[in-house]
Amino acid sequence: MEKDQCGEPVKVINETSKMQLKRTIGYLEGVSFVVGTIVGAGIFVSPTGVLKYSVLNVGIALIIWTACGIISLMGALCYAELGTALPFSGGEYSHIKRALGSPLAFIFLWVAMFNKPASNATRALLFAEYAIQPFYGECPAPELLKKCLALAVVWFLGIINGRSVKMAAWVQTVFTILKMLALSIIAIGGIVLLIRGRKENLARFENAFNAEIPDVAQLAEAFFQGLYAYGGWWSLNYLAEEVKNPNRNIPWVVMTAVPAVTIFYLLVNISYLTVLTPKEMVSSVAVAVTWANRVIPSVAWIIPTAVAISIFGALNSSVFTLGRLSYAGSQSGHLPSIISMLNIKYYTPAPAMIFSTVIASIFIIPSDLITLTNYLSFSIWLMTGLTCTSLIVLRYREPDLHRPYKVFLPVAFGMVAVSLFLVLAPVVWSPKMQYVYAFLFMVGGLLLYLPFVHFKIHFGLFDKITCYLQLLLEVSPADNKSN
Repeated sequence: MEKDQCGEPVKVINETSKMQLKRTIGYLEGVSFVVGTIVGAGIFVSPTGVLKYSVLNVGIALIIWTACGIISLMGALCYAELGTALPFSGGEYSHIKRALGSPLAFIFLWVAMFNKPASNATRALLFAEYAIQPFYGECPAPELLKKCLALAVVWFLGIINGRSVKMAAWVQTVFTILKMLALSIIAIGGIVLLIRGRKENLARFENAFNAEIPDVAQLAEAFFQGLYAYGGWWSLNYLAEEVKNPNRNIPWVVMTAVPAVTIFYLLVNISYLTVLTPKEMVSSVAVAVTWANRVIPSVAWIIPTAVAISIFGALNSSVFTLGRLSYAGSQSGHLPSIISMLNIKYYTPAPAMIFSTVIASIFIIPSDLITLTNYLSFSIWLMTGLTCTSLIVLRYREPDLHRPYKVFLPVAFGMVAVSLFLVLAPVVWSPKMQYVYAFLFMVGGLLLYLPFVHFKIHFGLFDKITCYLQLLLEVSPADNKSN
């Protein structure tokens, strides 16, 4: 009988009992994950960045919201080709490694191990803010209490995701439905007001393009704001290894989820502008709350509740995807081997979930750490550009690779161009030394890659630690190596 590195027997009865991730994510769960990741607190709280940098030009702002949705769909379709051809956990990391090599993939992993946990910590703290503040009225809620609740939520979701993929998918589906119901209330409310045709409600749209025209720099910033609101369209590729019938479901999920979000974003922004003037909208701290106080004052409490629900759902999907990234990195030898092991009872990457949850917790406790990652935000589009470049490279280097779905190749070139622009624009128009530090931090990842990955320096003590953790967590190495 085969034994693991601790000398314990590994029992493999037949093909169906292999120690590997199971395909449990169907079409509806996939749509819930993508929609739930994209739609967070932003559309409820402050969807004003696009309008602000469009210099209050309503027509241009709505065009930018639409264009950002189209760009996001283009990117998602590129990822759909990679996800169906290479249905492995890890998203961009796995594709960059296959096409562009291990060092670039390691740099992506290195940066993501800071960016993504910091994002999760931010969401958890924002959820705590909305969950606790109503009990304190006008007084600020204690910071310690908010951090304790944020830690509790992160660990609660980490445990759920580490214990059961089906349970995590169920949570995601329920919270996505709830947040979309809240957005539907806002969207339908705006449509009703427009149908009634009150003069003050229609005036902003009849003269939609009469305001000042933004310059190139302002348009670029407006696109930054809009694309940030669509962030998360790439999430499906992180669970490609667990999607049922990925050849069919991955493209269909993408073509359903991203256009649906685009339509909702447009309807919600139209609804806001039906009730609020552009100046009122950009000056509001929480636009959806202001809207509710004017349209449905008797049940305005629904909106703050919806914000908390939306953040919780987005956090759940982000916790899920971060665990899969850690799992894929460990499978490739870029993280300790214990992280790539699966729980022998639930077939989930429990060590990867624990690892990513611990890192997110570290960012929550001294929350000032989160601000240190702000200047790494450009790396998101850098890695998007590298991923779309990977698609182009694989088209020419591996023409016989089975591709159940193929995107129109100019779309991939277009995404590379958009990504390059979004990486260089802030550096050119607003140069800061922090960008130099961020770049040095990214390249600094190679200081770990060279000794521990390239030259494979290894310490025997790590094997003993891995053995003890393996027995403690009841985990075993996965039978399939994705990369």
